[in-house]
Amino acid sequence: MRFLAAIITSIAVIALAFHYAKPLPGTNFDESFLPKASSVRYVAAGHDASVAGLFWIKGLTELGESYLTGREYAYLGHVAELSTSLDSLFYTPYYFVGGVTPVDAPDTSDFSVLRRATRVYPEKWRLSLYYALRIGRGPYPNKTEAANVMRKYFDSPDTTIPDHIRTIYRSFELDSMQTETALETVLNDVIQPRFKKFRTSFYTKILRLLGYKGLVGDGSKDENYQKVKYLIDNMAEGKIPPVVVYKQLLAMKKVEEPAVDSTAVDTAKVSVADTTASSSP
Repeated sequence: MRFLAAIITSIAVIALAFHYAKPLPGTNFDESFLPKASSVRYVAAGHDASVAGLFWIKGLTELGESYLTGREYAYLGHVAELSTSLDSLFYTPYYFVGGVTPVDAPDTSDFSVLRRATRVYPEKWRLSLYYALRIGRGPYPNKTEAANVMRKYFDSPDTTIPDHIRTIYRSFELDSMQTETALETVLNDVIQPRFKKFRTSFYTKILRLLGYKGLVGDGSKDENYQKVKYLIDNMAEGKIPPVVVYKQLLAMKKVEEPAVDSTAVDTAKVSVADTTASSSP
């Protein structure tokens, strides 16, 4: 009875904190302020794992509501940080954040979450791959660090690790084949039952992965968005084989045009002008 009273008191304190807390600074979203894990741990009365679960459930609820309202929910990484700080063995936030976060998302709040994941679950190569792809293709690319994250799997005794994962550190070092590997990872996540209700996140993640950065937000009327949605939905429902979806999505990859050297263009113009002038009578 004494422990039950402590749990009820802790829940009441957390509920009051959510109700009266100020919005997060520097954002345009009406979002509840997330307290520090050290503060929450003080009132959790030793029930850190239970409180971590409450925060995570709240984060998933608000993420689901964002799909209905059309608002972007930008704090899943922050919620996961709080939850895993309270309970570092809480596996679900690691896997979920790594799965739904776009590879080049500008918000890096998930970095500390995925870094903790690789430290707590070093045997889970998929968590390390999420982190490697984020730091290798994120807003501040660091291919060397990404390669170091995955290098430990090259000679791992784990026989379940695919061969291309064992050697993927070389791809980061050479900066090649990352789109293919990332796309394969996303498609594997799409068919996981735990992500069924959050499939919309994968449409955006795939579009960003393929280079369509301008579609982030409300791109539901865009032709590319609709094509990705069609392929993903039909693959998840077993109507289109994954290998077909993989090839069609990879064919959509946006080819970046090489930057034009303005100096070279100006030099060429001058050369043409000189040639024209010298050939004039």
